[in-house]
Amino acid sequence: MILAFFFLSSVYVYAESPEASVSDPCAGPLAMLAIPDGPTVAYSACVVPFGHVVLETDFQHAYLRAPGGAACNYPQAEIRIGLPANNEFVVLVPNYNHQRPIGAPSSSGFSATTIAVKHEIGYIDKWLGAVEALFTLPSGSKAFGSQGLGVDVHGTVTYSLTDTIALTLQLGVSSETGSDLSGGRRFTSFNPIIVATWQPIPKLQFYDEIFGQTKTTAIEGKGFNMDGGIQYLITPSWEVDVEEGVRLTGNLGGFTHYYGFGIRFLF
Repeated sequence: MILAFFFLSSVYVYAESPEASVSDPCAGPLAMLAIPDGPTVAYSACVVPFGHVVLETDFQHAYLRAPGGAACNYPQAEIRIGLPANNEFVVLVPNYNHQRPIGAPSSSGFSATTIAVKHEIGYIDKWLGAVEALFTLPSGSKAFGSQGLGVDVHGTVTYSLTDTIALTLQLGVSSETGSDLSGGRRFTSFNPIIVATWQPIPKLQFYDEIFGQTKTTAIEGKGFNMDGGIQYLITPSWEVDVEEGVRLTGNLGGFTHYYGFGIRFLF
C-alpha cells in the first residue's frame, strides 16, 4: 500500500496550459470551504498551501447503543502543514473520550496519535484528486488507544457537477488494532465514503455523507453511518460548522446518533 501511495504521488494532473480556463478549486477567498478535512469523515482532496498551516478542532456528543447512555469526545484536533510540491504533513493529536453507559461504570481516556502525508495529484476541468497515507501509532489509553501500528491508505476524488454542487468519493483500505482493553487484535477493512455538497451562497455550504467499513472491529462485521451539516465561512481563514450523524447498520462508532460542531483556521 505504501509503495502504491508513493507511485501515485509521482503523478501530476493539471490544466493543460497556464492559459486554460480551469481554476484551482483549492484556492481563492472561499478555499476554506474546500481545504478542511472536517467536518466530513472523508478527507479533503485539497492540500494546505505551502507555507501555511490549518488547525481543525471539533466537539462531538453521541448517544450510545444498548444499553444506552451518552459519550463526548474532543478536541478532535488536526494540525496540517503545507509542504512543497502539493504535499502536506498531518498530525492528529490524541482525542479525549468520555463514555457514560447506562448501568455500567463510566470510562474515559485518550485515543492514539496519528500522523499522515497527503499528496494532491491535481485538478483538470471538473476533477480533483489526492492520495493519503495515515499511520496510527501504538499509543493512547487502554480503553481508547491502539495496541499496534495502524495503516490507512486511501484515494479521494471530487467532481463538480455544477458551480455549486459537487460529489466526493473516497476509497481506502486500513489495517488497525484494537485497544489493549478490547484485546488489541488486528483487523483489515475496506472503507468507502461518498459526500455531496451544495453551496447556495458563496460563504455557506451544506453537505450529506454516507461512510462505512467492511469491518468495524476484529470480531464485528460491516457498519455504515450517515451524517450531514452546515459550514459557514466567517472570514477567508476562519470556518465554523455544525453536524448531525445517525447509525444506518452495524456498530461503526458504537452510537445511535450524534451532534457536533467544529472550528477551522488557516494560518
